[in-house]
Amino acid sequence: MIIKDKKIFIAKHIYLAVLTTNVFINNLIILTFEFKLNLKKMADITLKGNPINTIGNLPKVGSKASEFSLKTVALATNSLSDFIGKNIVLNIFPSVDTGTCATSVREFNKQAAKLENTVVLCISKDLPFAQARFCGAEGIENVVMLSDFANGSFGKDYGLEITNGPLADLHSRAVIVIDTNGKVVHTEQVPDIVDEPNYEAALNAI
Repeated sequence: MIIKDKKIFIAKHIYLAVLTTNVFINNLIILTFEFKLNLKKMADITLKGNPINTIGNLPKVGSKASEFSLKTVALATNSLSDFIGKNIVLNIFPSVDTGTCATSVREFNKQAAKLENTVVLCISKDLPFAQARFCGAEGIENVVMLSDFANGSFGKDYGLEITNGPLADLHSRAVIVIDTNGKVVHTEQVPDIVDEPNYEAALNAI
């Protein structure tokens, strides 16, 4: 009787051990699948040829642009809805204190003066004070500088916050064009952050 009870006891523990192992393996498979799925969602870009990633991908062309609220150089708040009814060019970059970013703001500032019913929003996580200083020094008057410094929600919602590397938590270099109805009509995730965006492609989308 004792031997029989022992066998039942051992069998139960073996069963529980196998069951626990199967649950662990299943959970591991699910976690691996989710990890690979998240990797696919990230945009692969580079910084001077070195691979880095963003938190996601840019909005799809044809989709409705997500609302956002950002700080102006005067510390007021501008939202996407403030500009609906105009063509909107979002010129997004890591910081005005880098050469390529400054060049893109100057170029869009020059082009914006020629555009009808169009506004160019230059967006980074620079403090509004730094953006104001840059605009004053460069004579930038035809674009709207906006800062995502407060909580970084714009970078997260638009899938362009950098997740690793020396520029982690800043924005990638990207251009998004939104039409007068708030629909995304053009996107460009610049492959290497040191490169300039394709200005012509963005302007042709208007």
